[in-house]
Amino acid sequence: MSEEQKRPDPVWMTTAMLKAYTHPLRREILQLFRRREHLRAADIAEELGVAANSVSFHLRVLADAGLIDEAPERARDRRDRVWVARRQALSLGGPESPVTDEVLSGVMVSAIAEEHQELLRRVVAWTPEYISGRTAEVHATFSQRSVRLTGAEFDALMERIEDVMTEAVDAHDRDDPDSRPWQVDILAADDRI
Repeated sequence: MSEEQKRPDPVWMTTAMLKAYTHPLRREILQLFRRREHLRAADIAEELGVAANSVSFHLRVLADAGLIDEAPERARDRRDRVWVARRQALSLGGPESPVTDEVLSGVMVSAIAEEHQELLRRVVAWTPEYISGRTAEVHATFSQRSVRLTGAEFDALMERIEDVMTEAVDAHDRDDPDSRPWQVDILAADDRI
């Protein structure tokens, strides 16, 4: 399989995607989709403690923005609406495709940073359990490494990491009872920022 065949073009976030993602409740809904394959409005309402009609509105916004799809094959009957998240890597913007709305993209980056900080807080709180030997079950990992690369070499490295994660997800047995959702945040920066 050639590189062009296995790596899809980036999906650049539209203004509608940015608007949908920047709402706190919709981010919580998207977080639920990361943990569960498919959801109904009632499932989300119960999990988050909000009204089902409010959830239905936000699901429609997420669907209109292209972040989730309806999954009629999972419905129990014609009135049952089941939703699944789109499995796509989203790119905010860059020189080849500048952002459509700088303010909204800034809000989104801040939201992603808050999620990253919350994940780091959870890892730090759990770590003493593991390093002291009170638990042997792995729930997190933290690795830090400095590398010296050109910009092109760094881009190639990130593409390879993305390919490895995609291969792992594609090979995963969704029916395995030991599977659980993992949030993988990769943070990298050079010494110029």
